[in-house]
This record gives sequence, structure tokens and C-alpha cells, in this order.
Amino acid sequence: MSAEQTAVIVLAAGAGTRMNSAKPKVMHELAGVPLLGHALATASKIGAEHVICVVRHQKELLVEYIEANFPHVIIAEQDELAGTGRAVECGLSALPVGYAGKVVVTSGDVPMLDVETLGELITSHTELANAATVLTTYLDDPSGYGRIIRDDFNLVAIVEHRDATEEQLDIEEVNAGVYVFNAELLAAELAKVGTGNSQHEKYLTDVVAQLIQHGHRVEALVVYDYWMVAGVNDRAQLSQVAAELNRR
Repeated sequence: MSAEQTAVIVLAAGAGTRMNSAKPKVMHELAGVPLLGHALATASKIGAEHVICVVRHQKELLVEYIEANFPHVIIAEQDELAGTGRAVECGLSALPVGYAGKVVVTSGDVPMLDVETLGELITSHTELANAATVLTTYLDDPSGYGRIIRDDFNLVAIVEHRDATEEQLDIEEVNAGVYVFNAELLAAELAKVGTGNSQHEKYLTDVVAQLIQHGHRVEALVVYDYWMVAGVNDRAQLSQVAAELNRR
């Protein structure tokens, strides 16, 4: 794995309303450690030069935890513009001016993602000289996830669940929300992304579509062990991930 000139942006700005809790979603614990702690520990172990955590909702609690447990992590704050694309843009602004390496994007609510899986993603991205590499998985029930649209084998686009057609909703390969990008291309394409979708948000997935449209090499790497990329959005999913972690 080549982690030289690599930055990791961990997204942790969301409110996590489906938890129905006053506590921020990423601060709910799994095996005695907040979800965010699992994500930042993995991000910190791949040898990246920079690890950035993007916060917004109840940011004081997150900042206090990060400063106490991960003092090397740079904190970036998302502004009032919504969406994963905007969150990443805010994370990029915390990098040194002119940074031209790789940018890994992951999430504070994906606690079982491990160093090996992230390493394989970075290695694949580097060896193939991709503009972007996307982690995907297969789900029997893909409800709520962005669908991976392929033309034969090649990745064509990622369509968010709310914006998908009936035919696209039948696709079982989904976006795991973990990516590697070329930093300069990522910044340039994010600047062009609008909010013309059902959520009026700036989607990071639009960057993938734009890179493909402009002829850049973008690959989708499948993780067949779903638990590596299982996100936690509510208490039921938290208990499922906890049970699987205990089983392992």
C-alpha cells in the first residue's frame, strides 16, 4: 500500500436523526468506543500524511473527543451548505495549499472498515492510476443506498436512491461511501457540482459522474464482506453491527 501523499477525510457532520437520540450518531458506542473512534483509528493507521474530520452537528462534543483521543487529527467544519460533496470540499480546505496527492474519503458511521480493506482500495487506485476509485458492495436489500450503474463492466454513474428510476432500484450493487480521489481533480470537479437533486444537496457522487463524463479513469472495487462497509444509521443497525463484531 502506498500511503505517501495521502490524506484521509472522515465525514462526521450529519445529525443522524434516525438514532432518535440527543447524542450525535457518531458518538454512540460500539464495543466501548464511539463509532467515530473506530473510523478515526482506521484512518490513522494507514500512514496518511493528513487525517481530517469534518464536523458540524453538535460539533463541540465531537471536537472535545477528537482533541482528547486523536490530537493529530485536523478538524474542519462544514458550513450551512448541505451534502457529502460540500463536506468533502470543507475537508479539502484544511489541507495545505497546493496539495496534490490522493484523498481518501470515508465516514464516521462505518465502524468495521479495516486497514486492509482501505489499503486494497488505495493500492488499486494507485496501480491503475485512477482519477477516482469507489468501494462498492452487494446487498439483498439495497434500500436507501446509492446504486452502482455499469455499462457491461465499466462504472457509468452512482445514482442516489431518491433519484433512481424503478429499474435502477432493482440493482443490488451499492455505493459503500468510501472513495479515493486525485486531489486536484476532486477539487476542480467539486467546484462544478450543483444542488439540482431531490435533496437540494451537493452530492459527492456527482464528482464521480463528472470524472467519467470527462474521460477520466474511474473504477469500482467490490468488497464482498458487507460488514466491512456497513453503515450505522439507527439503533437497529448499531445492534446488528455490535452482534457481528462480537461474533468475529
